[in-house]
Amino acid sequence: MFAIPAVLSALFLAIAAKLGAFSFPLAALILAYTFLPTVVAYMARKTPPPTWLDFLIIALLWFPLEFSIGRQFIPRQAQSTLHLAGYAVSIALALSIFLLFRRLKGMKINLPRSGRDLIACAPILIALGRAIGFLPPFHWPAQPSPTRIASQFLIILAFTALPEEILFRGLIQNCIAQKFGTGTTTPLISAFIFGCAHLDNGPGPLPNWRYMILATIAGIAYGRVFEKSSSIFASAGLHALVDLIKHLCF
Repeated sequence: MFAIPAVLSALFLAIAAKLGAFSFPLAALILAYTFLPTVVAYMARKTPPPTWLDFLIIALLWFPLEFSIGRQFIPRQAQSTLHLAGYAVSIALALSIFLLFRRLKGMKINLPRSGRDLIACAPILIALGRAIGFLPPFHWPAQPSPTRIASQFLIILAFTALPEEILFRGLIQNCIAQKFGTGTTTPLISAFIFGCAHLDNGPGPLPNWRYMILATIAGIAYGRVFEKSSSIFASAGLHALVDLIKHLCF
């Protein structure tokens, strides 16, 4: 169980060393980041999930990345690469803990199995985004080639949509549903948390209330898709589609 955080920490520090960003404070930080949630998972090993310790594990995996803890230890030229590496470590560790050790049900880490897994909410979000002044006027992509659009969709899916869906739907919404029951409240709570996570995102002044409003509404749609679908890739695909349209046309 503890071999996985050791390997993930070693890989992260190897990347840092390659970028000339290795330091002992950074090493201590990544070791604490990977081992602390693993220790909490070990403490909860005799209790079926979800428990309050599982919510603590999720917070330990999410908050350090959300608030860029340890950024001061990393040279500016290496920050973007190591932030991406940190996301990879976080997702790998989360899947290891909750799929292998905690065996949390309902995460839906599998390919789609049903035609019901397709839905679109982009038109609603676009209209609201324009109404509250978050989105600029629509413009047609300068180079709308199918290859470029497909590659951007896959990049957004892999590096933004899927990691966020694993966190906010596969872990947070799923744990809330299993702990307190399903119903309309569960996806609303999950969506609100998802919206709050965008308060520190640009563009615009912070806290970005407009982004929070749109992200909360989008989170409701993603949460409903996650509930009704057979795969995390359904909500992740919708998430990536919405982000792609925003990136290409606004």
